Amino acid sequence: MAAGAAVPGLFLVFAAMVLLIFASVSSPTWERISFLNASTGGSTTHFGVFGFTGSQTHVGWFFPGNLGDDRINDGLFHNLTQVLILIPVAAGLSGIAVLFGLCGAAYHRAGTVFMTLISALAFLVTLVAWVVEMVLFGIARSHMRDRGIDATWGNANWLVLGALVALFLGFFAALCGSFGRYGRRRNSY
Repeated sequence: MAAGAAVPGLFLVFAAMVLLIFASVSSPTWERISFLNASTGGSTTHFGVFGFTGSQTHVGWFFPGNLGDDRINDGLFHNLTQVLILIPVAAGLSGIAVLFGLCGAAYHRAGTVFMTLISALAFLVTLVAWVVEMVLFGIARSHMRDRGIDATWGNANWLVLGALVALFLGFFAALCGSFGRYGRRRNSY
């Protein structure tokens, strides 16, 4: 193995990629993963990156009529739902970082350097996505609760937060791995 120091960063970036993929396939694709759950009239609506329970899968969506009103269905909130596309983008960047990390761990320092740079970019994209989704769903949750709707946080918020922490730690581990020893030690007998 060319660089054992790159392996912890590779593992952390891989874990972040998996968490971001799970968050990306949230409701309406996979109902068990959601950012916000709203219960009204005996049914629960789960909100995800590409829509909500019963909606078509697409980028940018409006809250359904029984849960949203003009305050949270304006252009600003619709644009914030479009920004959620950054979560799959961060998953893709993490995947690219993993590929470079595999090259760095097996062959050459350049792979670890590229893993460091791309994991930093993935961290920044994930940070923006996490802040946007917490603001978007936090305001929607508060607004729904003010109207008497039982709205609770979903598990995808914490998946994205876990990926954010893993990318942060993975970046620093990859950075340390960039300075690790590569190649074999030569004996001077």
